[in-house]
Amino acid sequence: MTDVFKLELDKELYKGTVSLNTGLFVNGQFVKPVEGGTIDVINPSTGKVITTVCAGAAKDVDLAVEAATKAYKTSWGLKVPGSTRGQMITKLANLIEQNSDELAALECMNVGKPFTSTKAEIANSIALFRYFGGWADKIHGKTIETTEKKMAYTRHEPFGVVACVIPWNSPFYMLSFKLGPALATGNAVVLKPSEITPLTALKFAGLLNEAGFPPGVVNIVNGYGNTVGDALSHHPLIRKIAFTGSTLTGRKILEASAKSNLKVVSLELGGKSPNIIFDDADIEQAVKWSASGIL
Repeated sequence: MTDVFKLELDKELYKGTVSLNTGLFVNGQFVKPVEGGTIDVINPSTGKVITTVCAGAAKDVDLAVEAATKAYKTSWGLKVPGSTRGQMITKLANLIEQNSDELAALECMNVGKPFTSTKAEIANSIALFRYFGGWADKIHGKTIETTEKKMAYTRHEPFGVVACVIPWNSPFYMLSFKLGPALATGNAVVLKPSEITPLTALKFAGLLNEAGFPPGVVNIVNGYGNTVGDALSHHPLIRKIAFTGSTLTGRKILEASAKSNLKVVSLELGGKSPNIIFDDADIEQAVKWSASGIL
């Protein structure tokens, strides 16, 4: 059994208890890592430990990929029509909406953003999942005119098992960007959240079974980049990897893909939008804009 963490919050914009499991989410269940290991999750505004979560490694990635492969071949992918996938994704969006305050509060405490900012990002994530829920049954191929003696057509098919690696700065929003299209198109997923900000991904994992997703369709493996991230990049059964993060790590993922199975790689790299406030600025206004993220 893995531990359930309960966080008592008494903030101006949210009051209540947030509960989430701190294990790895593999094949529809929360489990402990094969070799043990933990990561302290820090509140950046205080420097104090919020909780401790399990840390996976290469063997845990193997188990997650095995579960995803089985799910893709037996209970997901081309075995499930797009309309059914869309219904599950839409139900998942509804569950996220029901838990939006808790998710925003977790994100606020773990990332260090204002509650209003994280609440807006959760709302955007809900909209993304609803969009892809509606899109799942509209993935069409084409018929191609040739001669009367034959018929030619194309069909869009899932990759199979895909890996998603998300950053620390907007973790739940990035989760929705990665998982929405992957699930709508019938892929099974192994997700690695940032080791710095894993809490909303773990809260999200608890909603997947409730939404009706078969075990193994989404697996979440907490861990460090040089262990879990490296194992995902090199794994021969992962057909595609989507990564948001640093340019240096993006190069390593491309290199690993070339050395393993030439998996398809999608990269969103580099930092952006720094705030530089000069001495002659209106400090009060600059602080408001910086805090709200609208600069």
